Amino acid sequence: MPSQFHFISGLPRAGSTLLGAILRQNPRFHAGMSSPVGGLVQQMIAAMSDENESSVFISPEQKRQLILSIFTSYYQPQADKAVIFDTNRLWCAKLSLIGELFPEAKIICCVRNIAWIMDSMERLIRRNAFDVSRLFNNPGETATVYSRTEALSQGGRLVGFAYSALKEAFYSEASHKLLLVDYDLLAKGPHQTISLIYQFLGEAPFHHDFEQIAYAEPEFDSKLNTKGLHQVKPKVEFEPRKTILPPDLFERYSSLSFWNQPTPSRAHLIVAKSKSSGGQVDAGQTLTSSPFVVEPGGFI
Repeated sequence: MPSQFHFISGLPRAGSTLLGAILRQNPRFHAGMSSPVGGLVQQMIAAMSDENESSVFISPEQKRQLILSIFTSYYQPQADKAVIFDTNRLWCAKLSLIGELFPEAKIICCVRNIAWIMDSMERLIRRNAFDVSRLFNNPGETATVYSRTEALSQGGRLVGFAYSALKEAFYSEASHKLLLVDYDLLAKGPHQTISLIYQFLGEAPFHHDFEQIAYAEPEFDSKLNTKGLHQVKPKVEFEPRKTILPPDLFERYSSLSFWNQPTPSRAHLIVAKSKSSGGQVDAGQTLTSSPFVVEPGGFI
């Protein structure tokens, strides 16, 4: 078992794979795209629930050890690493479990304006025009950009679940363990952003090469019929663009960035404050740099 576990969670298409690709350059760290650990933990918890009549023979400490064994077994090949970052959007909804298993763990939550997440998903779908993405359940969901974004935003789906889980964590009693990192700021200023992440984690600085970050999981993406879903370009850089979403859709999803508003949450933030705007805009056009204040509930 490594000396420390941390977690990467948050929203899809918001830089979690990019962040994992950057962090894994540090020889002390292991990180990557979403792992199966979260799903295995879910299944183990279900198997030990009251629905299983034999669960009466499993003590709370045995339950804890069985769940810990999933982490130990899965990350055994990385036993030489001092720090493991497990990535899964599920973790924002499991802060109490994380607290029981790894009291010192912190959770980095990747965030992004929801409109640009939907824009990014739509670009991927259009790029794979001859494939039917397994992100959708039926032809009705894939029919138009309106049905596609509506399907993805539902509570149990790719964007909707992650958004609800993030909101739960952000307003929870354990919010002080969170660091929200805005994708645009990571792409525009990787040196400063990664330095602040290290500060949050209490780790010694490390020199990362932001010109050589290439990372991909083509086999996984092919199974979803959504090629490029986890492909990271070699250079970390921000690429402004026009949205391909209709103006009404873009405006609807742009208003959902609750982390930009003053709140009682104690979460740490590396995020950008939004200016009011509507219609089609360039990526990042509505963003300004946040002030940097190192304190819970403030901007790091």
